[in-house]
Amino acid sequence: MDAVLAELVERGHGLVTRTIVEQVVPEWTLQRACTSGELVRILPEVFAAAHLLNDQSAPPLSRIGPALGRRAVAAWVRGRGVFSHLSALGVWGLRQQLPGDLLHVSAPAGSGLRSWPGVRIHRRRHFVLAPPSALVRQGLPVTTIERALVDSWPMLPPGEQRAPMIRAVNNRMTTPGRLRAALDDTARVAGRVALRSLLTRLAEGCRSPLEIWGHERVFTGPGMPTFQRQVQVRLGLRNVYLDLYAEPERVNIELDGAASHGDRRQREIDLRRDAQLAALGILVVRFAHRRLVREPEAVRRETLAILASRRPT
Repeated sequence: MDAVLAELVERGHGLVTRTIVEQVVPEWTLQRACTSGELVRILPEVFAAAHLLNDQSAPPLSRIGPALGRRAVAAWVRGRGVFSHLSALGVWGLRQQLPGDLLHVSAPAGSGLRSWPGVRIHRRRHFVLAPPSALVRQGLPVTTIERALVDSWPMLPPGEQRAPMIRAVNNRMTTPGRLRAALDDTARVAGRVALRSLLTRLAEGCRSPLEIWGHERVFTGPGMPTFQRQVQVRLGLRNVYLDLYAEPERVNIELDGAASHGDRRQREIDLRRDAQLAALGILVVRFAHRRLVREPEAVRRETLAILASRRPT
């Protein structure tokens, strides 16, 4: 490969565009590097060093790593579109992008962009490539987190749909209200009813799939009080949050997820926390994931009995 061209490719960490090349060397230099197999065109006007590609059966863009693929698409788009849908979730850190995954870009209807092997272009009317519709994160143009989550909902397998939403809310990256506004602003969303139900649960304070499951199947209905969720309590120099709190009875129901089961260090932290809450007159009752899922009626009866025992006679 021509020494100047090789330096351009190295500066681009394996990528180079035709526009950059033609500013420095003749066009035939680029053509010769492609003919010799040293460079591979992965997108219109975007080329990658051949040694970075794998899996000869896949489209060129799908044969490079996710990070390099996003950079290549950003170089091709050049301000005419932004990463969206599942690709935006990857940029926002809410879903891992795997090698070979299709990259999604949203663009105004008149952008001139068309889908390409490895890239799907979503053309949208009245889409504005500026805040608040589009942002820059980690140096990449991307839709808002709310738009990315709503757009991705129908694309995710049913068992994976809730996790990015819950994580985004738990990490204070967005709120249920902002997500609902994004949903209301979207005309067609497959699975809208299920998504709206999830947003309702998040707005009510549920912060995990287990809490949602418990809310819907165990801790509501006849006899159950209206629990307060994620109640903040000051313990010394830190704040803790109670999963389900019945204030009149001063009972805190904690739902221990499967991941924490058997974690000795977490168990010790929980015991210290429970003792501090007991000193404030709050009884902590813990239900493990296994029991809550396998014995919901027994958990319900036990909860009602505990609440009844704490009420003044």
